[in-house]
Amino acid sequence: MEPTDQLAVIIPTLIDIVDGLGAEQLDNPTPCANFTVQGILDHMMGGASAFVPAFLGEAAGDGATAASTADTPAGQVPAAEFRAAMTSLLDSVNAPGAMDRMIDAPFGRVPGSVFARFVAFDGLVHGWDLSLATDRAYEPPADVVADVSAFAHEALGPDMRDGDTFAAEATAPAGAGDLVQLVAFSGRTV
Repeated sequence: MEPTDQLAVIIPTLIDIVDGLGAEQLDNPTPCANFTVQGILDHMMGGASAFVPAFLGEAAGDGATAASTADTPAGQVPAAEFRAAMTSLLDSVNAPGAMDRMIDAPFGRVPGSVFARFVAFDGLVHGWDLSLATDRAYEPPADVVADVSAFAHEALGPDMRDGDTFAAEATAPAGAGDLVQLVAFSGRTV
């Protein structure tokens, strides 16, 4: 499965989760260390603001993260801003040449197709974080989970497990489904 196909499923699912959030949930803790629900939204919107220019072959602008929630009053869910950021991200990965373009990722220079797979991995796991923190249903298709998991197991090396980007692999409970196993592999305690 192409990373663009993965993101075509993951991004609308994330948007649906955020569209259903209540303002009272923004301070909820998540399984992602040091991130509240609002922290994950900020992280994802900031990432999208940085990644869109990279996929398009443009220079990143300054202040993209800070501007991502500038139009949202404090204490309100930035649903419109999240939707706009994720839609721009999806459009950028589908832009001509995006998958072939070399991207300076936080972990080194990689082709856009590889970086898009990391973005799908990040989005899939953060979707689980948000769903758990807000008691929302989250059932991404099994084929997407399996494909993202196969990539993650191949690409996520020990040097990437710095405790910040990825923690040490956790143990999934006996009988855990593929998504929970992937989340545990990413370093989340499940």
